[in-house]
Amino acid sequence: MMKKILSISTLLIIAVFAFNSCKKEYPVDEDGLLITRRTECFVTDFDLLSSDQQTVRVGNTIVDTAARIVNIQVLFGTDLKNVYPVFSLASDCKLDPKIVGKTDFSDLTNPRKYTVVSGNRKVRNTYTINVTVKQ
Repeated sequence: MMKKILSISTLLIIAVFAFNSCKKEYPVDEDGLLITRRTECFVTDFDLLSSDQQTVRVGNTIVDTAARIVNIQVLFGTDLKNVYPVFSLASDCKLDPKIVGKTDFSDLTNPRKYTVVSGNRKVRNTYTINVTVKQ
């Protein structure tokens, strides 16, 4: 009986060690996002959506990754106080500040800035979003 209890205990201990050795721990950031080894951080595309989730963009958005500038033209009459910015970023990147809803882009002389943070959370590139209104 004692041998049986001892061998069951031994098997349990081995199983626990085996389970823990197979389990890999991946670090996550304060937002619960996976931290990776990627160092790239850039914007690939940008759009502005109206409250009905339709684009207000005219033509193509120009993203200059070297200068870290995004140029977008919107329809005349767009309510720039209530638009939803939509970013496309390089893999594993995140945006700072986070977009949590409608954003005010109405001050065209003072463009908004967003920082793209790399997957390893060590590289930060700030982009200026220039909005113009089609006349």
